[in-house]
Amino acid sequence: MRILVFANTPAHVHLYRHAVSQLEQLGHDVLVMGREYDCTIDLLEFYGLPYRRYGEHDTDGGRATLVRELGGQLGTIATTARRLEPDLVFGRGPYAALAGTIARAPVVLVLDDEPGDFNHAVSRPFADCILSPAATRRDLGDDHYTFAGFKECAYLHPDVFDPDPGVREALGVGPDEPYALLRFNALDALHDTGLEGFTPDQRRDLIERLSERATVFVSDEGDDLDLWDLPARPYDLHPALIHDAMAEASLLVADTGTMVTEAGLLGTPALRYRGTDDHVYGEFRELERVDLVEQFETYHGVRDRTLELAGDGDATDRWQRRRRAYVGDLVNLTDLLVEIGDAGGSIDHLEAGTRQSLQNPSPTP
Repeated sequence: MRILVFANTPAHVHLYRHAVSQLEQLGHDVLVMGREYDCTIDLLEFYGLPYRRYGEHDTDGGRATLVRELGGQLGTIATTARRLEPDLVFGRGPYAALAGTIARAPVVLVLDDEPGDFNHAVSRPFADCILSPAATRRDLGDDHYTFAGFKECAYLHPDVFDPDPGVREALGVGPDEPYALLRFNALDALHDTGLEGFTPDQRRDLIERLSERATVFVSDEGDDLDLWDLPARPYDLHPALIHDAMAEASLLVADTGTMVTEAGLLGTPALRYRGTDDHVYGEFRELERVDLVEQFETYHGVRDRTLELAGDGDATDRWQRRRRAYVGDLVNLTDLLVEIGDAGGSIDHLEAGTRQSLQNPSPTP
């Protein structure tokens, strides 16, 4: 089969990278459509995935720029879909919906609990199969199936991810040296409109206080923070190594979502500052339930908890015990995606055991 996969963001590259390789090993012809956004293309090249660039995302432009970008991107996707004539499409939003419509191919959407319903609304009518974590508690119709786990289980499930402690040498820290990762969100995505995370003063204050207890690495998505006079180092390794770095870290603090989820699933103490984001995410609610993630509405709350955990020598061991008790029983999403891809997107053609791992929130009577 010819399979088209959409990687609109770096997270989507991680979501599909193992499945793409395994589907190729099964004899399928797979092409990834990637967008120039953050490190998406860098990751596609690092993992040696077959890809074609369909556009870029200008984070400095306004809504008018986004509309112009979308028009050009959809034009490229339409041309590629006509030429490739895929038998199956994986993705989300208008991109996958358009490609599947033009190619008259089944569309499999993998969704999460993002705020707003734009991606869901525009793609749902064109989907033959919708997958989402059970924790999101959404009901998207008869073709919607949920699984026990998270999107991040495609690349961080214990059966898939094997952390490399050699990342410590690359970071320049000792074998037992505690270090913390701070991730500051650019808040430039469509669903981030109007949201605020750490302020510049809060970022500086957090770094200065935390540096007294651990080595601090900063990953600043917007590249707005000047570290020259601060006791912190920029996280400047290749983005493909970030999960190894998180696995070895003593703590991750962020005002963004994906990396907090990832750290929690890795058994690294993970704190999320919500700022002005009042959306209730099912994924975070579930990870809070099993004490792998903590969320805070105020800066002082997350700051004080950060300093408390940085001085707690047993925190990492507690988080690792919780991870072992919880994460191993979650669905290996890569296995599920590969089986669905090999079945041409048909849930009915899956193995009985795989079908039993899926739940339909609104089964047909």
